[in-house]
Amino acid sequence: MIEVSVKKVENNFVIRWQLLRIEIPSSDILDVRLDDTYGGEDQDAIRIGLPYGTTDRVFINTAKQNYLVFTSNPSAIISKLSA
Repeated sequence: MIEVSVKKVENNFVIRWQLLRIEIPSSDILDVRLDDTYGGEDQDAIRIGLPYGTTDRVFINTAKQNYLVFTSNPSAIISKLSA
């Protein structure tokens, strides 16, 4: 399985998964938390990663768009985005 990667580049966070590359300015991030629902609370959120029963979901609330990241390593993603 290909895991979602998150990197900080200057003042932006770059989220990559397969051919997808999303850049989010760190100043736009309002909240980062685990989402306990299976499909995500926000139906309009951009989904990143493979949704299956054993993955955790990280919800990223930004000023412009919300994202739902399906991952097997949520603590690493939350700590990178919260730094």
